[in-house]
Amino acid sequence: MSGPLRRHLISIDDLGFEEMHGIVRRGAEFAAGRREHARPLQDAVVGVLFRKTSTRTRTAFSAGALRLGGRLITYGPGDLQENTGETVEDTAAVLSRMLDVLVARTAGDEAELRAFADQRRMAVINAMSAAEHPTQALADLTTLLHRFGRIDGLRVLYLGEGNNTASALTLALSRYPGTELHLRTPQGYGVEQYYLDRAAEYAAAAGATVTQRHDPADLPEVDVVYTTRWETTGTTKADPDWRRAFEPFRVDKAVMETSPGALFMHDLPAHRDDEVTAEVLDGPASIAFEQAENKYHSARAVLEWCVGGAPAGDGDA
Repeated sequence: MSGPLRRHLISIDDLGFEEMHGIVRRGAEFAAGRREHARPLQDAVVGVLFRKTSTRTRTAFSAGALRLGGRLITYGPGDLQENTGETVEDTAAVLSRMLDVLVARTAGDEAELRAFADQRRMAVINAMSAAEHPTQALADLTTLLHRFGRIDGLRVLYLGEGNNTASALTLALSRYPGTELHLRTPQGYGVEQYYLDRAAEYAAAAGATVTQRHDPADLPEVDVVYTTRWETTGTTKADPDWRRAFEPFRVDKAVMETSPGALFMHDLPAHRDDEVTAEVLDGPASIAFEQAENKYHSARAVLEWCVGGAPAGDGDA
C-alpha cells in the first residue's frame, strides 16, 4: 500500500470537530449503501489484537478491513512476545514495519495503546480500553445520523454505569449543536470527572448540554434512551451488593413511557431483565441490533480515515 499518512484513534479527544463529524457522515454513507465499492485499504495489512472477548467490534473491524480491500493478521491474548517480556515499545517498532493498521483491545488503560502509536508508520485504533470506547461512540453517532438524518438538537438519556461507553459518548455527543445528554448513573458509578470536564468544554463551544445526576427521578423527555450492561465486559465490582444501587436504573416500559416515541439503544451484549427488560430490548422502539450493524459501517469509516483515504469533514452532520 502506498502513502505515508497514518492517523491514530486512541480517544475521541484525538479528533477535531470536523474530523469526527466527517467520520460519522462517512459511516452513515456506508450504512445507506453508498460507497460499497470503495477500496481505500487495497493491499493494506491490518493487525487485529484482542486481549478481551469481543463479538461486534472485532467482527466489525475484521469484516470492514476485508471489504475495504485490506488483509488481516489476527492475534489472541497469548500470541505476542510481550508475554515473555518483550517491551511494548519493541513490539510496536516491529509491528509498525509490517502492518499498516493495528486495531487493539487491551486489558488496561490507554498507555499501551499510546506506546503502540508512538511511531509514524502504522495507524493504531483503540477497540476499547478500560477508560474509553471511542469506536463505540462513533458507531452510536452513525446510528443517530442514519436514523434521524441529523444529530444536532437530539436529546439522549443514558441510564446505568458511567463506563467506557458512556465516557466516549459524553465526549462525542457534546460536539453537536443543541444536543442534550442526560446521564443518570448510580452514586459511585458515574462518568469520571475528566470526561465531564472535557465534554463541558466541547458543549460550550458547540452549544450543547451535558448533565449527570445520580437518581432516576424526573426523567426528561428525550429522543433516545440508552443503556449498557451493568458490568462492563471483563470487569467485576468490589461491592458484593452493587445490584441494589443499579436496579432503580433499569430501562423498562415505564421509563420508555416518559418519552413517547423515543428509540432505545444498547451497545450490547445485553442481559435481559438486568439493565433492560426483554420487553424493551425486543420491542418496536429498540434499534440495538441496527446499532450493532452500524459498528461495521462505522468501522469502515474509521479505517478509511486512519489510512488517509477520507477527507476531514466539511461541517456539522
